[in-house]
Amino acid sequence: MISTQFLVTALVVVLAPGTGVLYTLAIGLGRGRRAAAWAALGCTLGILPHLAAAILGLAALLHTSALAFTMLKWAGVAYLLYLASQALRSGGALALEEDRTAEEGWRTARRGTLINVLNPKLSIFFLALLPPFLSGDPATATAEMIGLGAVFMALTFAVFLLYGAFAALARDRLLASRRAMTWLNRTFAAAFAALAGRLALERA
Repeated sequence: MISTQFLVTALVVVLAPGTGVLYTLAIGLGRGRRAAAWAALGCTLGILPHLAAAILGLAALLHTSALAFTMLKWAGVAYLLYLASQALRSGGALALEEDRTAEEGWRTARRGTLINVLNPKLSIFFLALLPPFLSGDPATATAEMIGLGAVFMALTFAVFLLYGAFAALARDRLLASRRAMTWLNRTFAAAFAALAGRLALERA
């Protein structure tokens, strides 16, 4: 059974601003509600590999393997710096163009997925978050972790949709001022670069 304590803890974690939230906000402001929904979906799907790693015990291996952690970490750093550069380009990944086709939407979702997949701390996070809320019965531990993970993902998707919708509401006013959008893109670029720097300093 999903406890209220878990729901509150998961909601607080999901609401906390992070790379996925920043990406969803950037897409919502630049491309509108539909594109933000794709971004939210991608960020949510990016949780799956880390959840699986936690369930299978691979997160513990990642935590103890400096090489594996470092390789995944630097891949994440490189991708965040790529997004920072794209925010500064008029035709980049964060360009102010709506996703008109499903293919464009999936491209937006894939970028969101990569953001979370390339964050090695997520696997370790799940390894620390889920066990305290298990019943303690080894026979049901895997099923319980899957259930808790599914609830966490559902909360992530719902909250990110709200973030994206909020950003989309502000979009029309901001688009009226190209100067405002230029500075907003620079702000997102700086934020992605700062997150890359923070990830670079992380240790297993």
